[in-house]
Amino acid sequence: MNANDLRPGMVIRHNNELFSIHKAEHRTPGNLRAFVQARMRNLRTGALIDHRFRSTDAVERAMLDETEMQYLYSDGDSYHFMNTLTYDQVNMHKDVLGDRALFLVPDVMLKVVYFEGRPVDVELPATVDLKVIETEPGIKGASATNVTKAAKMETGLIVNVPPFINEGETIRVDTTEGTYLERAK
Repeated sequence: MNANDLRPGMVIRHNNELFSIHKAEHRTPGNLRAFVQARMRNLRTGALIDHRFRSTDAVERAMLDETEMQYLYSDGDSYHFMNTLTYDQVNMHKDVLGDRALFLVPDVMLKVVYFEGRPVDVELPATVDLKVIETEPGIKGASATNVTKAAKMETGLIVNVPPFINEGETIRVDTTEGTYLERAK
């Protein structure tokens, strides 16, 4: 496919590595040639890179398989997932998951992405409910303002929350931005 057709969420093969496209902008600066500026994440290392493709460059789109799975547990550097239909289990190293491991709580359903029969990525749900384990004491009667405080979640993730959130409460977190959305019911 042509580099002009790159869209967020696509997975491509570039320099013999798999990359997930996070952002792709088509630019035409003045009288110069058009190009596509792409921000992409290496699925093996988790590193984010920026790459400039000429608009005429050919890009190889990777053919991937997705399987709905349930996150079970982690033991050190390995994270274990189970297919709820066949009960097959796979594990992925923390280097493959990167920062997305901070959104994994037991029993959450997600998609495990396979390339040539091996798991290479996970597709998180849009939101997850996490329990606050450490934060400053809440302010009684505080309403939602633009003032926030840091809170540590059960997975180690640090999220800025409104001042009325206390330790022990469960909050809903956006997995794409890692931001507080609301109290979980």
